[in-house]
Amino acid sequence: MDFQVGQMIKMKKPHPCGGNEWKILRVGMDFRIQCIKCGRDVMVPRKLVEKNFRGFLQADTVQNEKN
Repeated sequence: MDFQVGQMIKMKKPHPCGGNEWKILRVGMDFRIQCIKCGRDVMVPRKLVEKNFRGFLQADTVQNEKN
């Protein structure tokens, strides 16, 4: 799977705040992803991201759902 910094992704399990949409801040063996709903960022192993990945999001879709 080819991930790039700045992409928006949807994950299988939601963050405790209820959001399951994330922005990628760092790519490597570990990912730093930021929850779009609450703004919290977390480090996650690449294997876990690839396992729980559900699709890419468009930036305009995220803005519409956030408002």
